[in-house]
Amino acid sequence: MFRGKNYVESQKLIDRAKLYDMNEAFGLTLQTAKAKFDETIEVHVKLGVDSRHADQQVRGTVVLPNGTGKTLRVMVITKGDNIKVAEEAGADFAGAEEMITKIQSENFFDYDVIVASPDMMGALGRLGKVLGPKGLMPNPKAGTVTNDIAKAVAEIKSGKVEYRLDKTNIIHCPLGKKSFGEEKLLENFETLLRAIIKSKPAAAKGQYIRSCVISSTMGPGIKVSTARLMQ
Repeated sequence: MFRGKNYVESQKLIDRAKLYDMNEAFGLTLQTAKAKFDETIEVHVKLGVDSRHADQQVRGTVVLPNGTGKTLRVMVITKGDNIKVAEEAGADFAGAEEMITKIQSENFFDYDVIVASPDMMGALGRLGKVLGPKGLMPNPKAGTVTNDIAKAVAEIKSGKVEYRLDKTNIIHCPLGKKSFGEEKLLENFETLLRAIIKSKPAAAKGQYIRSCVISSTMGPGIKVSTARLMQ
């Protein structure tokens, strides 16, 4: 695979066999984020679970104390007075059946998250095959199916992220932007990791966190020790 000059130079600074202390890892990540834009800093956590089993799923949400650096566009699908509540809370789009029709007939996807009240899930369910593959289907575990519309919208706008296993038992999440600096990124990292640790399934056996890697959008991965957080 072809790698650019900056990536190759950055890789020379990293010992791929070393497990770095959290502070050192974030310092290196910022040092190797050399793109001309404000790169996103990401974390990739491999867990000692098997996502094929329902009792070993790991999924949840957490509000990062410093946000992600990206303001998400929120669509709310609800009824009655909740539509106004959603708009006042900062939803970018809000409505009832007409929003479902808009998605269906106009192939409308100009948003990042859908929040729905429980009374709309019956109608919204028929779009499962469209919304599911895009990761847009509301889910109670993600806090996106709720009667407290205002709280859901406010949390998403302030930096709530969802973490969930992929098919290879890895969780991928953004932690913020390079411009945040080491202290804020580290605070977001610790908040997210503690949430993942707290979500450990009872059925999980052996070592729970197998590996943890952080990287910038264009930079190489750096292995991080999470031992301090596991105590």
